[in-house]
Amino acid sequence: MEVPQRVALAEHIATEHRFSRADIQTEHFRLAAFIGPREKAGVLHVYIEGDGFAWATRYKPSRDPTPREPVALDLAVLDSRNAAYLARPCQYVMASEVECPVRYWTSDRFAPEVIDSMNEAVTLLKGKTGADRLVLVGYSGGGAVAALVAARRTDVIQLVTVAGNLDHRAWTRLHQASELTGSLNPPDSWRALVGIPQTHFIGQDDTVVPVEVYRSYRKVFPESADIRAEILPNVDHRCCWADMWPTLLMQLR
Repeated sequence: MEVPQRVALAEHIATEHRFSRADIQTEHFRLAAFIGPREKAGVLHVYIEGDGFAWATRYKPSRDPTPREPVALDLAVLDSRNAAYLARPCQYVMASEVECPVRYWTSDRFAPEVIDSMNEAVTLLKGKTGADRLVLVGYSGGGAVAALVAARRTDVIQLVTVAGNLDHRAWTRLHQASELTGSLNPPDSWRALVGIPQTHFIGQDDTVVPVEVYRSYRKVFPESADIRAEILPNVDHRCCWADMWPTLLMQLR
């Protein structure tokens, strides 16, 4: 699927559910966002996209990381609360190679400047929607971003991940892949996260981000931390989160 088709798909999903596009210019990146139609409320749910189409093959990065299937957007539009969707750097925007070098969807996907920009965008979305508290929901690599953003804030009342890559060092070891050398890693921020209630949904059949990644993340926290994991049978990395999301959302309420 070519990039314009991927952009059109996301815009179709958003428009169908009355989400409006509101791109955000941060210090380092221009980020694509969609804001839901719900009335302003005190709590905003911000859905953060995964790594997208980061690799064309195991050894060759793609030319554009815009997702072929925007899973986090599929979840966001099902949320009946005050919700917004935030794409990752270089997704959905026609950016130059100067602004968006390949490292920002490979080795540096969780770089400090990436997290700074995502955090800046979350603040702007919060202001646009009149919220004063946040629930951050991250899918796949967006789970790491959500955790790292949450660690920098005092207004996050819940951290939620879906198939979240919460420990990229454990993840690269499991896959015998190159380390993400330019990236921050959520377990290193555990002290800032220990006071935030967390819920992590994991597919039992997920071979992309298997449960071992979550376990590596969890073990750095005290046993008393308010962290809950739910391992779902017959679910893998992509299938079938949107089908299950309305039911899983009820658990968060």
